[in-house]
Amino acid sequence: MSSRQAVAKTYKLYLGGAFVRSESGRTDPIEGVNVPRGSRKDVRDAVKVARAAQGGWAKRTAYNRGQVLYRLAEALESRSAELSGATKDGRAELGAAVDLLVHYAGWTDKLAVVMGGINPVAGPHLSFSTPEPTGVVAVLAPDEPDVLGLIRAVAPVLAAGNTAVVVVSRRSPLRSLDLGEVAGVSDVPGGVLNLLCGRMGELLTPLCGHRDVNAIVDATGDASLAAKVDELASETVKRVSRPAADADPLSRLEAVMELKTAWHPVGT
Repeated sequence: MSSRQAVAKTYKLYLGGAFVRSESGRTDPIEGVNVPRGSRKDVRDAVKVARAAQGGWAKRTAYNRGQVLYRLAEALESRSAELSGATKDGRAELGAAVDLLVHYAGWTDKLAVVMGGINPVAGPHLSFSTPEPTGVVAVLAPDEPDVLGLIRAVAPVLAAGNTAVVVVSRRSPLRSLDLGEVAGVSDVPGGVLNLLCGRMGELLTPLCGHRDVNAIVDATGDASLAAKVDELASETVKRVSRPAADADPLSRLEAVMELKTAWHPVGT
């Protein structure tokens, strides 16, 4: 009986809930396979679908967003044995990533209470603040840990009601791109999570300088990129956050949310 030839996997970008090849058709050989090399056009496409999806995602109830993130954790758990590579460190990393998703799923319906509230004012007015999502967030994921680092940066973005355009690990992108398959079989709406792969030198300017991107989470830990990211962000007044790996969840959430304050007259 002859042995069959295994079907080689073709890695693709994950944009708008679909798996697409890079518009340029270029690839880079990484980890023994050809990985899509994203282009400026891919960045524009990713931001476009993220913007289109943001309104609907933000309008969902906080409870529903928590359910979706929990389902994403379930889907990642079901793939964790495969993605971990059956190593002790790999299992620990995937387990931590699943736990983080569950953790942020629990935050979604608590943000209004923790971050919002009634403000004391000296006058006949009622003033109160409520948290709102920032909008479309560009996420620059760290090179390592590839999966856990990506989830650390993305989970608070999605929990807060934002949509994300992510540049995944440049050094080890394969498992990060596999997260598109995990999202595809969960309840994450198309366009809410978008995964780009490529060279940072080609993707940084079109993404961080895009006028329809509202905030940037720079989790690369690369000091050489900081000045360029800040310069691009300043051109359109984007908020930039650089959370440490051990940053607390609330600070990560606050970095991708805005507070809306309303005033109402009271009394006569």
